[in-house]
Amino acid sequence: MKVILSDTGLEYDDLIASKCDHVIAADGKYAACQGCFGCWTKHPAECFMKDSLRQVCRVIGQADELVIVTKNLYGSYSSAVKNVLDRSIGTSTPFSTYRGRQMHHTLRYGRHDLWKVIVYGAVTDAEKDTFRLLAQRNAINDGFERSEVLFIDDLSQLEACL
Repeated sequence: MKVILSDTGLEYDDLIASKCDHVIAADGKYAACQGCFGCWTKHPAECFMKDSLRQVCRVIGQADELVIVTKNLYGSYSSAVKNVLDRSIGTSTPFSTYRGRQMHHTLRYGRHDLWKVIVYGAVTDAEKDTFRLLAQRNAINDGFERSEVLFIDDLSQLEACL
């Protein structure tokens, strides 16, 4: 299953929806993670907050390919995308294991294929390096086999990258 997490807004909804199985809109119309860890322990992979991200752990957890479309924010995800990723902590469990000779949380849904990030807006070379490292580490933490980061100047180039 291909999932696209995007902060692009309504103008690109139809294009994005035509390129995947499920769309997660990083539109800010949801609460920020409260850090209660209920999605880890009390009700696994389900947030107690009754908003559009209640099932986000299950959606991301079942994705073979996760594509994140985000505006550059100093070499990191936009705040709206970061909020969605924070709310998806339930894709793993509170238990730890070794992956690649490093300690990581045990995956609730198993391994995935591709963690792909499409970054739009002005990006410096240092921010590109930071984004590549961030995507690589996020991919490892969430059990993705590989990561890829693409940089585009503006959203008119988005369709070719999806």
